[in-house]
Amino acid sequence: MKSDVDNRRSSADTEHSRRALTPATEIPAPLTRRVVIENVMPSVDAGRFPIKRAVGESVAVTADLFADGHDVVVAVLRDREGQQEREGLDGQDGWRETPMALVAPGSDAWAGRFDVHELGWHEYLVVAWVDRFLTWRRDVQVKAAADVDVSLELLEGALMVRETAGRAEQIGNGRADARWLLDRADALCDATPIPHRLDVAASDELAAVMARYVDRAHASSSDVFRVWVDRPRARFGAWYEMFPRSAGPDPTRSGTFREAAALLPAIADLGFDVVYLPPIHPIGTTHRKGRNNAPVAEPGDPGSPWAIGSAAGGHTAVDPGLGTIDDFVAFRCEAERLGLEVALDLAFQCSPDHPWVGEHPEWFRHRPDGTIKYAENPPKKYQDVYPLDFGCDDWRGLWQALLEVTAFWVARGVKILRVDNPHTKTFGFWEWLIERVHAIDPEVVLLSEAFTRPKVMRYLAKAGFSQSYTYFTWRNTKSELVDYFTALTADASLDVLRPNLFANTPDILHAYLQRGGPPAFRARLLLAATLGANYGIYSGFEVCEGRALAPGSEEYADSEKYQYRKWDWERPGHIRELISRVNAIRHRHAALQADHTLTFHDTDNAAIIAYSKTAPDGSDRILTIVNLDPHHMQHGHVRVPGIAADQQFLVHDLLDDVEYEWRGEWNYVRFDPDIRQGHIFEVRI
Repeated sequence: MKSDVDNRRSSADTEHSRRALTPATEIPAPLTRRVVIENVMPSVDAGRFPIKRAVGESVAVTADLFADGHDVVVAVLRDREGQQEREGLDGQDGWRETPMALVAPGSDAWAGRFDVHELGWHEYLVVAWVDRFLTWRRDVQVKAAADVDVSLELLEGALMVRETAGRAEQIGNGRADARWLLDRADALCDATPIPHRLDVAASDELAAVMARYVDRAHASSSDVFRVWVDRPRARFGAWYEMFPRSAGPDPTRSGTFREAAALLPAIADLGFDVVYLPPIHPIGTTHRKGRNNAPVAEPGDPGSPWAIGSAAGGHTAVDPGLGTIDDFVAFRCEAERLGLEVALDLAFQCSPDHPWVGEHPEWFRHRPDGTIKYAENPPKKYQDVYPLDFGCDDWRGLWQALLEVTAFWVARGVKILRVDNPHTKTFGFWEWLIERVHAIDPEVVLLSEAFTRPKVMRYLAKAGFSQSYTYFTWRNTKSELVDYFTALTADASLDVLRPNLFANTPDILHAYLQRGGPPAFRARLLLAATLGANYGIYSGFEVCEGRALAPGSEEYADSEKYQYRKWDWERPGHIRELISRVNAIRHRHAALQADHTLTFHDTDNAAIIAYSKTAPDGSDRILTIVNLDPHHMQHGHVRVPGIAADQQFLVHDLLDDVEYEWRGEWNYVRFDPDIRQGHIFEVRI
């Protein structure tokens, strides 16, 4: 007798045999498609996340395409605005088509390109098929050149053309083409000499009409990949960070939005595009921090703006010292009148006095004794801040509340948001929130302030952030800058993460600026503004504020985070004119308005760094050379590749409007920190 195991094995064998004998009519259609499509790029995690572009930019797509045998493969790149359900490959359904071309004979690597002109979602895919007509035409020409009789082949071609005419006939506007194709079919098989019939076969016009009605029933297609298209401000802009509460004439009280508006013309005159404000909400009093981060505040100390919430309100309220919501809107309108956009800080955390602490204690983490946990970054303690628990039992209610906060400010005209410490919140929350914010207004630009591990920063960018802070502040030597920006501006990186280079922040005063004086500030300005299409400074940079709280600290002395500051914008040593000149150069030269063409050049002095950027159409080339040593004169030679040994060319320094005549690849430069820290050359070859 057979055991149960034997019976099960026999049953399984029978099932396998049945499957092996399945009729061919049940074979899935994709198995009949002859072209293989692999390695479609750009894509992020095989299409899990969209790539990034801004309006007016291009998407260069590559793919590996090949088929069995030696037939001719044809491929097109399809793209369309919107994010829709996939439809038939032959339907119109909004798709545009661009021919793809083989990169090199025998490589199986194909390339195509499309432009994006509309804000929001865009999608693309690759479609490829074996083209019977082009294969036939190639083979006929090869045989004829070898004196092989091609009479039968020409008849075969005539049948193919007639078949295509039948497809054209089924299309309302294709009937004229159908008649024309039938005439060509007759010409391929009539009694005229073979050379004349070969001319008909080789006609480019015939190939074009045949391509118009090609049979794509067995075409292969890639997955659909997505692009999120931002407005141009996401790609290019100069940011200026200011504390409006320091704008008043009286250093013992908060400045108001109306007083801060009086500073906007000066910021606009410096050529900035964005004025960024730290949190403008009511500030808690419980455990309020004092000056220089003292654990106990003195009377009159305003506290940290990031300790959000008091009896005056939470994330949708304005600190009473600054004014009202209407005052903020008036400030924003004045900024826009001057050509500035206002960016707000989005800090999802609360002071112990925030209304949510009493209304929704379940949104916070609790200690065993029932108290709410305050923020920590051991050994640092932030008793004035309660983190939110993004995975609490009522996470849906919390997430919805934070979406409503964001929508509140978007409704009041805020289209740029700088997000505080997003890496300390659930990644899935950002993907969810950003998608919904963009559904409300696709013009919103979100900057991720996540100084953390590179893979975490990259994942936040994948989740939807338009821009990201970088490690630029801590990259000061030539080798550090070259290595970092070579990786940062690679195509695969820029498809995901757009860098925003802040030279300083309220939290970061690097030792280079502390010790280097005005020459260090000039060097970092030139680097930030020309290495990055997006860059920023925090107020005080223009007057070369470099006083640290203590040796070895990156905290500012008398930091605006904890007190009002009265700035002297004209104090000796300021670099306001240089900032204005640099920003004007950025606005005039397209080469500096994107990051993907950044190329570093050889120098024979490690203290001198040189690099160039080129406009997309090649019409504008900017060469920047910077002395990284703020203390000593440095000189040496810079190599400009591609120049013949005796070729003369001009470089025009856009900083001081002086023109130099250079010869050959290597040319001499000299920098004295008391006179100049760098060149921004327009190269004229």
